[in-house]
Amino acid sequence: MNIFLCILLPVFFLLVRRKRSSDRVPPGSLGLPVIGQSLSFLWAMRANTADRWIAERAKRYGPISKLSLFGKPAVFIHGQAANKFVFTSDDSIMNNHQTESIKMILGDRCLSELSGEDHKRVRSALASFLKPECLKLYIGEMEEEVRRHLEMHWNGKQNITVLPLMKTLTFNIICTLLFGVERGARRDKLVQYFQEILEGLWSIPINFPLTRFNRGLKASAKVQNILKDLVREKRVELESAASSHQGLITSLLNIRGEDNRELVSEDEIVHNIMLVMVAGHDTSAVLISFIVRLLANDPAIYAAVLKEQEEIKKSKPSGEFLTWQDLAKMKHTWRVAMETLRTIPPVFGGFRKTLKDIEYEGYLIPKGWQVFWVTSMTHMDNNIFQEPSKFDPYRFENQAPIPPYCYIPFGGGPRMCPGYEFARIETLVTVHYLVTQFNWKLCCNDNSIRRDPVPVPAQGLPIQIRPK
Repeated sequence: MNIFLCILLPVFFLLVRRKRSSDRVPPGSLGLPVIGQSLSFLWAMRANTADRWIAERAKRYGPISKLSLFGKPAVFIHGQAANKFVFTSDDSIMNNHQTESIKMILGDRCLSELSGEDHKRVRSALASFLKPECLKLYIGEMEEEVRRHLEMHWNGKQNITVLPLMKTLTFNIICTLLFGVERGARRDKLVQYFQEILEGLWSIPINFPLTRFNRGLKASAKVQNILKDLVREKRVELESAASSHQGLITSLLNIRGEDNRELVSEDEIVHNIMLVMVAGHDTSAVLISFIVRLLANDPAIYAAVLKEQEEIKKSKPSGEFLTWQDLAKMKHTWRVAMETLRTIPPVFGGFRKTLKDIEYEGYLIPKGWQVFWVTSMTHMDNNIFQEPSKFDPYRFENQAPIPPYCYIPFGGGPRMCPGYEFARIETLVTVHYLVTQFNWKLCCNDNSIRRDPVPVPAQGLPIQIRPK
C-alpha cells in the first residue's frame, strides 16, 4: 500500500499543479494542431480585415488571450502597457522571435532572432552605419537613384502603377547605397528571388512543393549564395584596399576585436542583409505609395506638402543636391508620413518568445510560447489619439501628448528599428522629387487595401501623371 502511495501521490500532485497552471493560462483556443488560427488570420490579412479580426478577439476574450499561429501556441496582448512589456522585457524573460517561416527563410542570425549580447553586438554594428552622421554622407547617392528612377520610369509616361515602381526604387537604393551591388544580372536575380521570399515570410511552415513557404525557402537559399559571394568579394577588396564603396557590408567587415578578428560573422552579415532588404524594401515602398494616394485624395494636405517642398527647391541653385539641412526643413512632409504610418502601418505586428513561465495581468504565459503584439491596437485607440480614424498630420506637431509605447511603427525602446533614419531620408527625398516634378491623379477609385503581409493598395495604385 505504501509503495502505491509513493508512486501515486507525486503523480496526483503533478496533475493538480498542471490543472492549476492550465486554469491560469489566458482564455481562448489553440484550434487545430499546427494550423491553429493561422488560416483565418492570413485570410483576414489578405482581405484587410485583420484589424477587425483582432478587435473581435479582444472584445471576446479581453486584453490577453491564447491562440495558435504559424505552428506554435501564442498569447496575444495589446495596449500601451503590453507594448512596453514587449519592447523592454529583459532578455532573460523573453527573446526575439519571429514565426518559424520567417526564421527559416531569413536565417537565425538576423537581428529579429538574436537576443542578449549577440543582439547588442549586431544591433550596434548595424546602427554604426545607419546612424544620421553616416547617412547624411549618402544623401547625394540616394538622390541620384531617385533622379535616375524618375527618368527611366516616370518621364515621358502618361500612366504608371506606383507600388511596383516604388519597390523597384527602394530595392535599387538599398542595393546601391547599402550593399554596393551594381546594376546587372546579379541585381535582377535578387529582385526576382526577394519577391518569392516576401511572399513566403508569413505562411504556414509546411514544406510542400509549390507552397509559398517552399518557394520562399528555395529563393532564400539562392539569395544567401549570392550574398555570400558578395561578402567574400567585399572582403577581398577591403584586404587589398581596393574597396570603392563604403556600404553596410564593408562597414560590418571593418568591425574588429582587439585581436583584429571580425566581430560579425559571415552568416550574421548575410542574414542581416536579407533582413534589411526585406524591412527596407517593402515597408518604404508601401509608405511612399500610400503618401502618393493620400496627396491625390486630399488637396489641402497636398498643397501644404507642395508649398514646403517648393520653398526648399527655390532656395537652391538648379541641379544642386539636397542637404541634411534641407531635410530638416521638411517637417510637415514628415508629419504626413508619420500619420500615414499611424493609419496604415506597414508592419502589422510581431512576436517574441518566452524563456520561462511569465506572470502577466494575473495570467500565466508558459515557457516557450509566442507573445504576439499588434501595431494598430494603440494607433487606433481613441483614448490615445483623438478621432483616430481621421487623417490629421498636425497631431504630430507637438508629440509630447502622445504617451510612450503607443506610436510604434518602428517598434520602441531598445528594440526601435535601427533603419528609422534611413527610411526617413529615403521617403523625404522621394516625395520632394515627386511633388516638385509631377502632377498626378488616381486611375482607380477603389480605396481598398489588402495585406500580404504588408498593406497593398488596390491594383498597385495606378495613376495618370503629367510633368510640371
